[in-house]
Amino acid sequence: MGGVIEFFTNTIEGLWNDSGIHALFSGGGWKNLLMILISFVFMYLAIAKGFEPLLLLPISFGMLLTNLPMAELYHANLWQLSADGHIDYGAVLRDGGLLDILYMGVKLQIYPPLIFLGIGCMTDFSPLIANPKSFLLGAAAQGGIFFTFVVAGLLGFTAAEAGSIAIIGGADGPTAIYVSTRLLTGGGAITTGNIALAAYTYMALVPIIQPPIMRLMTTKKQRAVKMEQLRTVSKTEKIIFPIAVTIIVSLLVPSAAPLVGMLMFGNLLKESGVAARLIDTAQNALMNIITIFLGISVGATTKADQIFSLKFGGVMLLGVIAFSLGTACGLLFGKIMYRVTGGKVNPLIGSAGVSAVPMAARISQKVGAETDPTNFLLMHAMGPNVAGVIGSAVAAGVLLSVIG
Repeated sequence: MGGVIEFFTNTIEGLWNDSGIHALFSGGGWKNLLMILISFVFMYLAIAKGFEPLLLLPISFGMLLTNLPMAELYHANLWQLSADGHIDYGAVLRDGGLLDILYMGVKLQIYPPLIFLGIGCMTDFSPLIANPKSFLLGAAAQGGIFFTFVVAGLLGFTAAEAGSIAIIGGADGPTAIYVSTRLLTGGGAITTGNIALAAYTYMALVPIIQPPIMRLMTTKKQRAVKMEQLRTVSKTEKIIFPIAVTIIVSLLVPSAAPLVGMLMFGNLLKESGVAARLIDTAQNALMNIITIFLGISVGATTKADQIFSLKFGGVMLLGVIAFSLGTACGLLFGKIMYRVTGGKVNPLIGSAGVSAVPMAARISQKVGAETDPTNFLLMHAMGPNVAGVIGSAVAAGVLLSVIG
């Protein structure tokens, strides 16, 4: 009888010691527990507040899964570079969990370009084609990226870390993920998950971050400027545009070709008018599938031991600085154009130069309407906004070329 009791006792004890509950409430398990609670906060923001739900919800659930002890869905050690500077993908396929397998699409730079394909199918570049000067505003808004890159380097971050942090200023989640997966080895305190979390947090907070900066940097007179109606863009122009942009950008900044190329391919499908089935697949089924895989696998990289660090605090701080400076640079160039054109350009559209489409353009419209309810800036702001998508991809290519 005693042997049976001992057997059951040992069995129960073994089950308890091997359970996630025991791991969660012992040793450093409190970090995992706190990360799980944080994932609940992001789920709340996505579901109840509507903050970037299509990606924030998968990312937050990935955070939950990766921080459940003993679940073995993601293994950070498998993504560290070997002695010869490579990732052993054979080991990932052999020993990895479900989220390790899905994360291969991120690390091999497959998901972000496919997201850009879907974005291209949904983007109308007509406002940019009708007003080419918008390119300058989209380019100016990337200034926050390069300024933050320098500052992060001065603060002691490595070039790879500084580049990954700086790209947050472009307000483009897929681009931030693309750059960070190319630059970060997976062995440091900063991961792609850290970068993605900061990027999508600040993208969701665009309506909160941008308006105070816009009001501070512009006068009431400037905000009230009404711009001339944009000209009608021909179908021929719409077809030539994606082809020309692909060629020019790819020749000037080859590292940006994967993102810009897929963005423009998607737009060409849209504007050609002969590929309805492909457009439907790219902007619906394919986009949704990739969004799920991208979000949940990126969320899986937010392991507790890598989140709770001073460096992650630096990521969040420098991220908001990069985004704010990008907005400020766009506004500053908008003020320059206001002066050069004799008051024909409303500087508010410069803030839309960050790549948060179409939210940033809507904020330009909203702030302008506060001054004059009859002022309609949305279409004018869409020019810099879509230019910012191209600009952030080009900035990513420049960073990748500089850092290597």
